[in-house]
Amino acid sequence: MSATEVDQEKPVRSLIPARMHDMPWSKFHWMVIFGLGTAWILDGLEIQIVAAGGFEKSLEMTAANVGMAGSVYLLGEVVGALLFGRLTDTLGRKKLFTLTLVLYLVASGLAAFSPNMWVFLLLRFVAGMGIGGEYSAVNSAIDELMPGRYRGRVDLAINGTYWFGAGIGAFASLFLLDTERFDENIGWRIAFLIGPILGLAIIYLRRHIPESPRWMVTHGHHDEAERIVSKVEAEAVAAGKTLPRLDEEKDGVWLKPREGLTPKQLAYVFFKLYPKRTVLGATLMITQSFLYNAIFFTYSLVLQNFYGQSASSAAVYFFPFALGNLLGPLLLGPLFDTVGRRKMIGGCYAFAAVVLAVSAFFFNAGTLTAATHTAFWCVAFFFASAGASAGYLTVSEIFPLEARGQAISYFFATAQIFGAIGPVFYGWLIGEGEDRTPMFWGYLIASGIMLIGAAVAAVWGVDAEGKSLEEIAPPLSSFDKDGNETVHLPV
Repeated sequence: MSATEVDQEKPVRSLIPARMHDMPWSKFHWMVIFGLGTAWILDGLEIQIVAAGGFEKSLEMTAANVGMAGSVYLLGEVVGALLFGRLTDTLGRKKLFTLTLVLYLVASGLAAFSPNMWVFLLLRFVAGMGIGGEYSAVNSAIDELMPGRYRGRVDLAINGTYWFGAGIGAFASLFLLDTERFDENIGWRIAFLIGPILGLAIIYLRRHIPESPRWMVTHGHHDEAERIVSKVEAEAVAAGKTLPRLDEEKDGVWLKPREGLTPKQLAYVFFKLYPKRTVLGATLMITQSFLYNAIFFTYSLVLQNFYGQSASSAAVYFFPFALGNLLGPLLLGPLFDTVGRRKMIGGCYAFAAVVLAVSAFFFNAGTLTAATHTAFWCVAFFFASAGASAGYLTVSEIFPLEARGQAISYFFATAQIFGAIGPVFYGWLIGEGEDRTPMFWGYLIASGIMLIGAAVAAVWGVDAEGKSLEEIAPPLSSFDKDGNETVHLPV
């Protein structure tokens, strides 16, 4: 659609956003969860498999090269998020969550057959781009397709499945990297094929997931959006569900298609229209990324250097750590829809900070064992994981539809950059494990950072529970019945 055609479009009053918000739960929503929500399983799987190594000798890589493989993947995620985030808002959610998954599948599958280090690193970068793009396209689509009363718990549960993927990766690595079972040049290659095999099943499901009707009505495809919503409603009625009664005058939204936003208009949305929400989103994403990368990438060093664990025995402690991270969003998620976003995010961040601080004092006093220290991590990250997962939910909810994909991509990329500091800083604090004091202060710093996140969430958090996305942040395509803009963007 050209700019001229868009200008000639008259505003139409649409009930589609309200119908999607009040839609009764049906098998359609389960299809969305299994088709889109599994992206984070792949991310956790990828990072854990690379962290486990096993490919060093085959590809003639040094320890520094192995670390580079992890960094290259994270860099690819940043580039992919920035590139595909904008395309998600301009071309649509469906095109991008298909493209990004295919990109990941091809690159990760080919990485299993890498003949040398440089090909391997290039393919890791491309696979990272695919997963980075998934964050924008998938989060946008899920929030726009889910009924409002379930949106919080669904988003948290899906983001928390990262740890299920990490658990699969850890278990697969323990089995496949055992040289008594597999040759050292074979086991790691099989491990790298696990993600693509899972991805093939996912891409089959995604063929049946439609474009977001909310996105379609803001891009001039109202009739097609109507067909999609009517089909979902018909399936719900056939399953015995009752559709809500909506009033066109009260529940309808006047929308007029518009072209994509310019950089100037995006800056206006983030820094003029919603400056407090920008600070909120950035704070939640940066604090959780720093904490997770700092602890996750150095927990094995802590167990080895301070508790005398071997590398293989330290790996076993990962499973309860991952379990706590997985269960937090699953069990606490419903409370984000009932108790509320602001209270739960602030509370989870604060409780995790307190538990981490308490563990720091016990650690410094030398009264912890590997098991009890891991237990503290499990409790702290049970709550931190729920709060961290809510960071993606928050960023997706609090900005208008036309900027949603880009908002997720910008905050995700920024968080990854800050998060990359954590492993380096905490690795330096650990040193050779001769002195606990530097790491003691490191834990207190992490606790303080989480308290900052809790305070920002408590003060500037948005009470989005139960509200439609359009109520939280009206579309920039909103107009009144006379064709006047309700949001005035700079030219």
